[in-house]
Amino acid sequence: MVDSITVKKGIIRFEDGELFDEEDQIVTEYPLTIILNNNEFATMVCTPSELEELVIGFLASEGVIRFRDEIKNLHIDEGGGYAYVETTRDVITSQEYYTKRFIGSCCGKGRQFYFVNDAKTAKTSTSTITLTPEECITLMNEMQNSSLVFKDTGGVHNAALCTSNEIIVNRTDIGRHNALDKIYGYCLSNKIPVRNKVIVFSGRISSEVLLKAAKIGVGIVLSKSAPTDLAIKMADELNITAVGFIRGGKLNVYSHPERIVQNSFEQTL
Repeated sequence: MVDSITVKKGIIRFEDGELFDEEDQIVTEYPLTIILNNNEFATMVCTPSELEELVIGFLASEGVIRFRDEIKNLHIDEGGGYAYVETTRDVITSQEYYTKRFIGSCCGKGRQFYFVNDAKTAKTSTSTITLTPEECITLMNEMQNSSLVFKDTGGVHNAALCTSNEIIVNRTDIGRHNALDKIYGYCLSNKIPVRNKVIVFSGRISSEVLLKAAKIGVGIVLSKSAPTDLAIKMADELNITAVGFIRGGKLNVYSHPERIVQNSFEQTL
């Protein structure tokens, strides 16, 4: 069994011109190998929490499954670092399939680089949810304030699935993709509709993060950090609103700004 998602470590700290002994909280780094239908499929380096959600979300984002009930058996051997998965149907387990690049048209607007499984599983959002700038800022603050592991270690990413005014589930991991996969696995396991939900994220919005959000099926991604240019292009094509640099009462809207609206009081002024 994994003892903890953090460990205590003696360190030497330098501060105000002096060196002194101190104890610090360090986040645990844990390798988990997925054995899919008796074949080694992938190894993830992760934070050892919500491992079942992580495996389910990862397999869904890779296009191996679409629904939780397509997994016949799932067993986590925490001591050995293995997740044994049996699906209800045969699936392609070739690593070439899951790493081969595919050039395809997305929504007919342009040509972007995707992995083969990304082209299969990325969804164009049909979300009708809207947020005020104030709601974006509040959700970001609530997610940040609720992450005790980040406060203790500074070494993890946070992701949360939200409505316009509350957090449904918050997940933490050393890998930003893993945090999103845990969210995805939670949604599939609990049959949570995601069309009009929001992803709040602590890290940079890269193209891979944007694709993860598209696979989950949300229409808005909020981040305290910056997006990349390819992420913005993909957000434009996949009808996703990308909002970044949410900090200090400010934010930037990079795509589909129609979902970020002023409140009714301000609109009447």
